[in-house]
Amino acid sequence: MTAAATRLTVTLPRDGRLTDYELGEPGPWRRPVAPLTTRIAYAAAHVVPRALATNVPGAPAELDWETTLAYRRELWSYGLGVADAMDTAQRGMGLDWPATAELIRRSGAEAAAVGGRLACGAGTDQLELADIPSGKQGLTVILDAYREQIDVVRSAGAQVILMASRALAKVATSADDYLAVYETLLSEVDQPVILHWLGTMFDPALQGYWGSEHIPTATEVFSGLIESHSSKIDGVKVSLLDAGHEIALRRTLPSAVRLYTGDDFNYPELILGDDHGHSDALLGVFAGIYPAASTALQELDAGNAIRAREILDSTRELGRHIFAAPTYYYKTGIAFLSWLNGNQSGFSMVGGLTTGRSVEHLTTLFVLADQAGLLSDPTIAAHRMRLYLELNGVTS
Repeated sequence: MTAAATRLTVTLPRDGRLTDYELGEPGPWRRPVAPLTTRIAYAAAHVVPRALATNVPGAPAELDWETTLAYRRELWSYGLGVADAMDTAQRGMGLDWPATAELIRRSGAEAAAVGGRLACGAGTDQLELADIPSGKQGLTVILDAYREQIDVVRSAGAQVILMASRALAKVATSADDYLAVYETLLSEVDQPVILHWLGTMFDPALQGYWGSEHIPTATEVFSGLIESHSSKIDGVKVSLLDAGHEIALRRTLPSAVRLYTGDDFNYPELILGDDHGHSDALLGVFAGIYPAASTALQELDAGNAIRAREILDSTRELGRHIFAAPTYYYKTGIAFLSWLNGNQSGFSMVGGLTTGRSVEHLTTLFVLADQAGLLSDPTIAAHRMRLYLELNGVTS
């Protein structure tokens, strides 16, 4: 029997009709034998719900802790850091604060056990937006909420990521209100933090963050805060999907402040950089492409920048598809890819978010993941894709 005759095929709905698709082989990915050195890279990890939990919109999140933590161990095994309790973990989209706090504590214990790099998001999502008073009283409530979450992150032994706050976006009436909150927090932290500027494509409730809907004006406020408090800032994560803006900002940062790209569209060129510098990484897309991302960074460590760029470029189309508009549903694609790769037993998400993407979208994701060599076991992936299609009424 020829090799071609043994190839796996799946009948997929493509271009309005059912066609047979032939799967390829996994890429030549490898785990590192030494720590990655030329870039700091975090993968923002998703969470896996307990199979029999009530994972419907509005229900408290109940996680499958072993599977959720096993996924983090998988990321650490590839030399990547884990950015936990972030947007990818469905903060503000199904993961409530009690579950988030437990996630941070458990991830902290796992990181200590395996020696993994861990940074966790601290925000204000324990607050009910409708209950927050206006004015200075509201800012005080927001400060206290941030403090509570920062304490949880620090107690877990993780680095703090100061997340953007829907509550602050609601209460703030000027750039001065943003600065009052952030400057207070930065004066209080005992270790440098990562600042996160999350764009409205990820969360529309953050419109006008830093006091202006005009990005250049908001950037001036953001840059001024960094300049004034650089000793308390390890780096900044910018998630605006604008490579030109990121490069310009990167070139103005104080020398000790890193830029962790949050650009899931343009990460190859931003990570490789130019004559004026490069970005490190804190990316949701790395949770889906971690074997390739790690291998690319290993090539970069070995001085093979061209090969590193080739590998990252080979994942770009998949990344752009996962993060296509509406971008905030990218978590559905990350979870689907995790399921296809056997990292969780079911395609399920807290808050019922599995419906965030269509059959057509996830079919294309399957194809692009295969073409990028990111289906680790094609037999398992093909079987699960057939199950998914049958469940959704697509039969040959």
